[in-house]
Amino acid sequence: LRSCESTLPLQGRVRESGPPMPAPLIAYSNVCKRFDGGRVVAVDDVSLDVAEGEFLAIVGGSGSGKTTLLRLANRLIEADGGRITVEGEDVRAADPVLLRRRIGYVFQSGALFPHMSVAGNIGITPRLLGWPEQEISTRIDELLDLVRLERASYRERMPQELSGGQRQRVGVARALAAKPRIVLMDEPFGALDPLTRDALGDDYRELHRQLGLTTVMITHDMTEAILLAD
Repeated sequence: LRSCESTLPLQGRVRESGPPMPAPLIAYSNVCKRFDGGRVVAVDDVSLDVAEGEFLAIVGGSGSGKTTLLRLANRLIEADGGRITVEGEDVRAADPVLLRRRIGYVFQSGALFPHMSVAGNIGITPRLLGWPEQEISTRIDELLDLVRLERASYRERMPQELSGGQRQRVGVARALAAKPRIVLMDEPFGALDPLTRDALGDDYRELHRQLGLTTVMITHDMTEAILLAD
């Protein structure tokens, strides 16, 4: 991912007049990341602002640095240079575990814990945060309703008993469990068949609006980006 003067989305938003824009919820400033002893440049001097409530898609081919850029925000990967802030806080000053627990993350193909039930997967972050068990149980039921999975049928199922689309719905519910303001999505619907992908994308877009989320989605599918993102 390279930033340059002609790449306006990677340079943030510019207003010619009017009141100043509020501080971005996520901000990258001249961020760099290299691998293999510096020989492989994955993220090269990228500056990018994500406004509160925005649904932003980052599109590119395999190996272009999309996932690296996403994972720098919650310190799954550490930046080599530049500055990243989340909710106004420099991520380098944040406890990485606590940072990740307040940001929802949806992996490709769901990435559910295979030894845990649907309820166990959804409730894991609230449990790690010390929520009371009754509050966790209520939240699990709320989220199953939100992602259109019937409580009685799916609560105790194991991941291997679910279809790909159902696993991804559980993955979305797990990302939303601790009521984050920010959700990061890494190719969330790419492994699904077209009909399932379209239905789940539409449902997530409605959740984004309904819950007032800020979403950054990685995709290689230009059509998906156009249909879902701002």
